[in-house]
Amino acid sequence: MDNTARNIALVPPPDGRQSETALAIARGTARLLRSLGFACISELPLPSGRRADLVALNECGEIWIVEIKSSVEDLRADQKWHEYRAHCDRLFFAFTQDLPCEIFPEGTGLIIADAYGAHLHCEAPEHKLPAPTRKQMTVRFAMAAALRINRLVDPQGHADFWE
Repeated sequence: MDNTARNIALVPPPDGRQSETALAIARGTARLLRSLGFACISELPLPSGRRADLVALNECGEIWIVEIKSSVEDLRADQKWHEYRAHCDRLFFAFTQDLPCEIFPEGTGLIIADAYGAHLHCEAPEHKLPAPTRKQMTVRFAMAAALRINRLVDPQGHADFWE
C-alpha cells in the first residue's frame, strides 16, 4: 500500500465553527441516534440555504433534525431554528444537562447529551414531510454522505474540502 494512503485522516478535521461543547453534544447525540437506527450527517446544507447541525435518516426514510445548543446565549441568539421544521419529520434540540429544559421551545424534542452519549428526554411531535421534500432531503443526505466518503478516499481529488 502507498504510504500516502496510510496518512489519510479517517475523519475530516473540524471546521472551527463549533465550540468544544457543541462538538461533544453532537458526538453524544449521534451515538444516541445510531442506537435508535439512524445514520447521521453533520452540518448538512438545507434547500432553504440554512445548515442543520445534525440530520438523521432511518431505514423507513424518517428524517430528524437536531439543533445543538451549547449555552443559553446560543439559544437566545438563534432565530433560524423554526425554519428547520420544513425539512424534517421531527425537530429536536440537543444540549448539556447544565441547561434547563424549560428554556426550549414547545413542540420540539429534547436530547440531553455529553461527549459519550445522550438521553432522549422528550420526544418531538411528528410532522410528516410531503413526499417531494422527503425525496429532496434524502437525495441531499445521500449526496453529502457520498461526497464526504469520496473526499476521504481521494483527498487530492477534492482539495477544496481541506482549505
